[in-house]
Amino acid sequence: MSKFLTAHALAEALGHHRAGRLSEAELIYRQILALDGRHADSLHLLGMIEFQRGNHEAAARWIGQAIAIKEDQAAYHSNLAIVLRAQNQLDAAAACCRRALALKPGLVETQTNLGNILLAQGNAAGAAACHERALALKPDLAEGFSNLGNARQCEGRFAEAAACYQRALAIQPDYAEGHNNLGNVLTVLGRFDEAMVHYGRAIAIQPGYAVAHYHRAQIKIFHPGDSELAALESLSLDGNLPASDALYVHFALAKALEDAGEYTRAFGHFEQGNRLKREQIHYDECAALALFERIRSVFGRGLLHRLGETGDPSPIPVFVLGMPRSGTTLIEQILASHPEIQAAGELGHLEKMAGAWTAGDPAAPYPECLSTVDGHELHELGQAYLAGLPALEPGRVLIVDKSLTNFLYIGLIRLILPNAKIIHCVRHPIDTCVSCYSKLFAAGLTFTYDLGELGRYYRAYTEIMSHWRAVLPPGAVLDVSYEDVIGDLEGQARRLIGYCGLAWDGRCIEFHRTERPVKTASSVQVRRPLFRSSLERWRKYESGLNPLLAELRGADSAPTPCG
Repeated sequence: MSKFLTAHALAEALGHHRAGRLSEAELIYRQILALDGRHADSLHLLGMIEFQRGNHEAAARWIGQAIAIKEDQAAYHSNLAIVLRAQNQLDAAAACCRRALALKPGLVETQTNLGNILLAQGNAAGAAACHERALALKPDLAEGFSNLGNARQCEGRFAEAAACYQRALAIQPDYAEGHNNLGNVLTVLGRFDEAMVHYGRAIAIQPGYAVAHYHRAQIKIFHPGDSELAALESLSLDGNLPASDALYVHFALAKALEDAGEYTRAFGHFEQGNRLKREQIHYDECAALALFERIRSVFGRGLLHRLGETGDPSPIPVFVLGMPRSGTTLIEQILASHPEIQAAGELGHLEKMAGAWTAGDPAAPYPECLSTVDGHELHELGQAYLAGLPALEPGRVLIVDKSLTNFLYIGLIRLILPNAKIIHCVRHPIDTCVSCYSKLFAAGLTFTYDLGELGRYYRAYTEIMSHWRAVLPPGAVLDVSYEDVIGDLEGQARRLIGYCGLAWDGRCIEFHRTERPVKTASSVQVRRPLFRSSLERWRKYESGLNPLLAELRGADSAPTPCG
């Protein structure tokens, strides 16, 4: 086939491709390749057809062949990045974006893709820089301001994030995602009435916007006959709704039905939402439970006695930890209401530290790597943790780290920061688990979407907390009961502040008036005075909890689901 005929055939194929006639386009691309097996554009475009069909591995192979022939085509690298990102191969996707931008710096979509990849990797500052470069190239890009707002949120710069979303909406007032994102940051800031307005606008623009329905449901109180409840009912019956959207609708409808007192129907939708979510995530239960056992094995009395006072002596950190939905956000809010205590949120520093050890030497992962450390190394680790904390605000002397999984790292805390305060939040086991099951978490906590898995995880958690009590000195950890706080707020608040070594301040019992960003699933509850309706909530759903109750009844035996 001559170059002229090839160009004509390629143009015809592209016409089909752009019109969505993928089979017709594929046929012509393959005809071109039958005559010229090194026709890079046809290889690349066949890859894009496979991507559109959801065949990501095949798409990556085709585009990879095109790049092997014509390595200098920015579009090839840019599209391969999109395919790799869809496969969650984020490092490789980021490398492809950077190669495309090196070849052609003005690719706005590639800058945007790289920014979103970096944000998914936890590099919010790098993501923000990418989105700023995209906006420099295209200042009227509403999506660019929205993406920049997402990065600013992850950096904890919530007022700036709100301003970014407002800029996006000034450019494009009917931008549903922008309204939803602005609603999210307003929720974090406790401005619920304004958030409701923007969620409502997002839904008015895009009635099937499942995520916006879900977020609105979390801050709204529904009543029988509510028109918005009826809208959720209708949306839940839409058979064409993708599973990734349907799970948000089921969680939203379950919350709405619970508000309205329809508990049996509510639990049915919790079940459907959890089932859909569980199908979409990876949770290695064997590895998760094995980690509990490995930690107990390593952190014996001998290790803790030998190295227990060698870390950094700073008293600044206060660790608030426990199972999700056990009252940790409430305790953090009470503490943050004291003028000398600063709340830093869920930092995750210790989990990252453990992950870095494991990645650095897979042959000696965390916690086994601690068997060879000495006091000098532990002192340096304590200093490294302190260096990663936000700067103390004027008048503040303590910083709260509320990372939930830190109950796994209590032994590490004692080694690297022996004077740190550790507050363990406890709640009724079934109420804790049911509250977990009723929430769609933003990230992580993959053990919460199946009642059996949730029960086994809770048992492993109780066992490791018993281990810490056995190997640590009395008083090393302060247990605080959620139910006790509900029953005697001032008494428990005084106990907390006394444990932290500070003078009492009455503002601690007015915690719901404290203005600060709250990013957790409890952001609404801690803005309101204490209420007792959350006590024994599980009884409303008792008939559906058999898989959970069976596991919790077996609390005197080790959780071993792997055979």
